[in-house]
Amino acid sequence: MSDLTPEGQVLMTRATMHILDSWKLGSEEMRTILGLPENIRARSFQKFRSHDVFPDDPEVARRADYVIRIAGALRTSYPTNPNMGGRWLRLKHRRFGRTPLSVLMNEGEQGLVMVLAELDCTFGWDLSGSGHARSAVVS
Repeated sequence: MSDLTPEGQVLMTRATMHILDSWKLGSEEMRTILGLPENIRARSFQKFRSHDVFPDDPEVARRADYVIRIAGALRTSYPTNPNMGGRWLRLKHRRFGRTPLSVLMNEGEQGLVMVLAELDCTFGWDLSGSGHARSAVVS
């Protein structure tokens, strides 16, 4: 997040928290999905919602970006039902054989990539190498 202005860091943090809250995730789920360190406690999330920024860590920034992109893809998939994103995450998915939330919780950053690729066909296309611009793939 260091390439963002301080104001941009606050906005990115608040937007990400708004999304995670809309998905009705607990603080442990949020911490795991964002890859935040163990020393980030539940009370820190209230500060993230208002004025603090996520730790200046490239992995946390990438994960927050994936969360924002997943939320955008869910809004595109379910434009008339803003609550469907949180529900979709908790329904068993035929390609994953489990819930997308389980993928996010157990597969680390690669899980975020998998879920985004499932929701956003252009992202999946770029990952496959079929598109002109190839996205960075998490190893």
